[in-house]
Amino acid sequence: MKAMVMALISLFIFSLFITSSGEISGQPGVNYGELGNNLPTPTTSVSLIKNLKAKRVKIYDANPEILKALENTGFQVSIMLPNQLITNISSNQTLSNQWIQSNLVPFYPKTLIRYLLVGNELISSTSNQTWPHIVPAMHRIKHSLTIFGLHKIKVGTTSAMDVLQTSFPPSNGTFRDDIAFSVIKPMLEFLHVTNSFFFLDVYPFFAWTSDPININLNYALFESDNITVTDPNTGLVYTNLFDQMVDAVYFAMERLGFPSIRIFIAETGWPNGGDLDQIGANIHNAATYNRNIVKKVTKKPPTGTPARPGSVLPTFIFALFNENLKPGLGTERHFGLLYPNGSSIYEIDLSGKTLESEFKTLPPAEDYKGKAWCVVAEGANETAVVEALSYACSQGNQTCDSVQPGKPCFKPDSVVDRASYAFSSYWAQFRHVGGTCNFNGLATQIAKDPSYGSCKYPSVTL
Repeated sequence: MKAMVMALISLFIFSLFITSSGEISGQPGVNYGELGNNLPTPTTSVSLIKNLKAKRVKIYDANPEILKALENTGFQVSIMLPNQLITNISSNQTLSNQWIQSNLVPFYPKTLIRYLLVGNELISSTSNQTWPHIVPAMHRIKHSLTIFGLHKIKVGTTSAMDVLQTSFPPSNGTFRDDIAFSVIKPMLEFLHVTNSFFFLDVYPFFAWTSDPININLNYALFESDNITVTDPNTGLVYTNLFDQMVDAVYFAMERLGFPSIRIFIAETGWPNGGDLDQIGANIHNAATYNRNIVKKVTKKPPTGTPARPGSVLPTFIFALFNENLKPGLGTERHFGLLYPNGSSIYEIDLSGKTLESEFKTLPPAEDYKGKAWCVVAEGANETAVVEALSYACSQGNQTCDSVQPGKPCFKPDSVVDRASYAFSSYWAQFRHVGGTCNFNGLATQIAKDPSYGSCKYPSVTL
């Protein structure tokens, strides 16, 4: 009898441990990117993260300086195996072991590493030759963690919404044919067996900008009081675009036979600025979206989503800083909660405890209206600018007539001036058919007319 009582007590204690260790906080963390040449030191950055009252921190590598700065902070930390190592590690256990020994073991447990992501948006950013190596690499890394006795670290990989072939209505959520059974199903099997998460990057901003006529902005910002979308197959009612996107992935996983895998929001956010012609990218909308996502995921009891009511959605907000070296459109460099000097772009409290009424009034949400020009960006590589100039001038329609010898904009000693004219001329002619002011990140949009004397730069009207 005594033995039975002791066994029951042990079982009860064990069940308590399982329950408590299985709990996960809804308080969001922040993505700490490093693609800037003007960012604070890791030590300063970690202090700034504390001020934001974040619960966790995600980095895109295993930067030893950052991991050292995160020691004894209590932050749950997510590190990442770089994309370029996936293929080699997938077939080499020794290499996997060495990576863990060099990049994780020296910092754990002082730095509370809880998640190890095998690559970043690999389906979106690498060729299909890499895809078959994703799940084998996850297995290798998990085995390495076991070898070193690191059993509390969850292994996953991040996916963007483009892994779906169908996402609307949410109940029709389906993974793409080219990856569903070859990549995603084995991945879900791994996540199921290891009780890990499907790490998902969710950006209502991009979904909205792709179809702003049919998707209401307030619906994307969690601000719609009377706008709802009803899934005709399930009858589930959606009051915001975020829930709609997340549930499409839940249904896609269920379609492959995995209804119980949890989603972890690896990235979400809204840009505080961008190129002049990028609508909706401003401080007002960024603050509104990010404050609302914090409000949603910190609510107690948790609300979950219509398809998974009551479930906790652990989340990382993107991103800590505006990062000036990120490639792509202007919005890519304007997702930060902070400027590189550490000052707040807008007030936010990631603990969710500050009431909306306690924040300062936000600037109005205004898109730029007026003329715009496309010129060479500051610090652009001159060799690359010469190539871009050649491309712009090769597009015909007298794009570069005014920078030829004897013409009003000819400056033989300044390739930047000639290219700026060519970029503006190209953009003005081809914007209506999809031409952009980007030129592989060499160009930027300005609202101040760069014309001089008799040299008149073509413009677009926004």
